[in-house]
Amino acid sequence: MIRKLAYIGFCLVMIGCSGPSVPEVFNDSKALPKIYPDYTNVTIPINMAPLSFELDEEADDMIARYAFGDEEIVCAGKAQPEIDEWRTLTEKAKGNAITVDVYALKSDQWTHYKPFSIFVSPDSIDSYLSYRLIYPSFVSYEALTINQRCLENYDESVIYDNVLCSFEKDGQCINCHNYQQYNPERMQFHARQNNGGTVITYDGHIKKVNMRNDSIVSAGVYPAWHPWLKLIVYSSNKTNQSFHTTHHNKIEVYDSQSDLIAYDIDKGEITNLENDTTELEVFPAWAPDGKTLYYCSAHYVKQDSTLSRPREVAKRSQEIKYNIYKKSFDPETMAFGPRELVFAADSLNKSATLPRISPDGRYLMFALAEYGVFHIWHHDADLWLLDLQTGEARAADEINSPDTESYHSWSSNGKWVVFSSRRDDGTYTRPFFAHIDKDGHGTKPFELPSADPNYHREFMRCYNIPEFMYGPVTIKPQTFADILKGDGEPVKYVQKLTK
Repeated sequence: MIRKLAYIGFCLVMIGCSGPSVPEVFNDSKALPKIYPDYTNVTIPINMAPLSFELDEEADDMIARYAFGDEEIVCAGKAQPEIDEWRTLTEKAKGNAITVDVYALKSDQWTHYKPFSIFVSPDSIDSYLSYRLIYPSFVSYEALTINQRCLENYDESVIYDNVLCSFEKDGQCINCHNYQQYNPERMQFHARQNNGGTVITYDGHIKKVNMRNDSIVSAGVYPAWHPWLKLIVYSSNKTNQSFHTTHHNKIEVYDSQSDLIAYDIDKGEITNLENDTTELEVFPAWAPDGKTLYYCSAHYVKQDSTLSRPREVAKRSQEIKYNIYKKSFDPETMAFGPRELVFAADSLNKSATLPRISPDGRYLMFALAEYGVFHIWHHDADLWLLDLQTGEARAADEINSPDTESYHSWSSNGKWVVFSSRRDDGTYTRPFFAHIDKDGHGTKPFELPSADPNYHREFMRCYNIPEFMYGPVTIKPQTFADILKGDGEPVKYVQKLTK
């Protein structure tokens, strides 16, 4: 099902036609207008959907004008440009800035706020974004979908719906969608509990894999698809969670055990890459050249014989700090090298997770917080950028906020990043985008546009794991459900994967 939210406001392009017009008598204000979403002075890709917004303060009416050269769009009530007119305006403003004037009517008096700019970058963005939609609940996950959104308009559709294989008490949980090189025809995602397994689709062929094996910690969890080989590296995790009554981070998700495993899609073979019980490995990520695997690991030695491992990890969770490591990989022999330290977050008394490497191989973006592995629940989590050429690391303060930043991905051209942020209200994660220049500097982030600017404040779900794709997944949700209802293909454990 494709959803396109209805337009509510009224806009007009072309000067001289009937419709809303800019007030002729007004008072000037030196302040920028308070609008939601905050699109003041942001940079957008040339092919992004229209940036609609509303006045975020009491007023009897609002007029907004987007203008560049002799082209303008004038809107009344809410600023909701029509897509065709927006495309004409952004194409003319390519490489330059659209000027936005906002007028508010209060007590029969118009106020003209300080104009702001929307810079139109000639750098395009991948046309599709997929994400998991989930309520921010601690106990329920039945209403859970993986969705995809066309970034060039407002069309959204469901890739897979959790309820298609859920029956009363026999629930299912879907997660961790991932693609090979942004290709929607080469996708994988997991289903837990009822009809559980890993679904892998490759150029039209779909299969369900039962990745459980006595020789590994668990079935695969967090995936990293090799750039061109039919090989996926996963972290294999035993995950637990704790709930807090007074701590500002209300929930803590942690691993009592974890390891790295590699899965050969064609051979159905799986093997351990580390298998060290004193290390908690997680979040693998490939370099674009396919010759280096990055991941995170925390050193953990059990100390209390009176507690089970999960209970002790929960008790000591704030002590656990993850560093970033890498392994070399030979695509010809399928051999992995020994681990090498990349970033010692524990030396800063911090914990680093979610390494993601830019398509040119220059930068590694990661999330940093005080402790632990599940930074989406940590209000102090920020994005950091590591220059792999110089070894210098810094907080990406230009795109961070006072609240949570996590789950980030690079666009295929390396010019944009998308990340999940809770900057709006501290509870709901929403996708934000920022342009990254050749020197690794980001622009002010902007929120995923909606046809109705108030949509996200009324939408009671979180966006989780945003991933870019160059087109939509065309397999129907029911097709995925039919595959999941069948038996999973078992894996064969081997000591070492071979070519």
